[in-house]
Amino acid sequence: MSNLVVFQGFGTVALEVGLALVPLVVIFLLLQLMYKLPWEGVGQILIGVGISFVGLALFLQGVNVGFMPAGASLGEQIGKLDHNWVIIPVGFLLGLVTALAEPSVKVLTIEVEAVSGGYINQKALLVAVSIGVAISVGLAMLKIVFGIPLMYILLPGYIVVFIMLKFISDTFIPVAFDAGAVATGPMTVTFIMAMAIGVATGIEGRDPLLDGFGLVALVFLAPILSVLTMGLMMGGEKARGEDR
Repeated sequence: MSNLVVFQGFGTVALEVGLALVPLVVIFLLLQLMYKLPWEGVGQILIGVGISFVGLALFLQGVNVGFMPAGASLGEQIGKLDHNWVIIPVGFLLGLVTALAEPSVKVLTIEVEAVSGGYINQKALLVAVSIGVAISVGLAMLKIVFGIPLMYILLPGYIVVFIMLKFISDTFIPVAFDAGAVATGPMTVTFIMAMAIGVATGIEGRDPLLDGFGLVALVFLAPILSVLTMGLMMGGEKARGEDR
């Protein structure tokens, strides 16, 4: 019976994933007719699409029946506690471990190390991004617990970013902004966002719509700051006369 509950609605999820992948397959086949890629490579690509279909369908099903309900329930129960400030360090730790497990973050760190010839170390970049995500989730929970307006955190953060851009080498700028983008991946958004909404629901006087959202904006911002800081620590200051 429990297995049936776990896979309840899986057909709908699989259909949605299939409809999302069909345009990609159609475009690829049209390009194949024009440019005639080797059939061995075409077969590998189609097998990869099939594996992606299965993986995405299972992941989204897991999100629907596991990640989001667990995050929302956990956040709501902690929000109801008398000492609900405990969600701040909990959010920091959860942000850290979800960033370490985020597939898109790992892809970014691998590619950056390869393209930079090892100048930007994969592990160092992963640590910098993970710390940035952890801080951002902690700040998001702080915002919810104490009712701090989102702009009071975002505006100063972006001011600091644009000031840092004047002093950091161009090598680190695109990496920093891509780090912010990949940090807002499926692991962070599905579990941590659900938990934030749960916390806002559990705290009396908080509006889940107003206070529960904004976390993704903070998650995007904090890794940018952490990677730019890493660049400065590595001696990546902008050289005199370097174009911005």
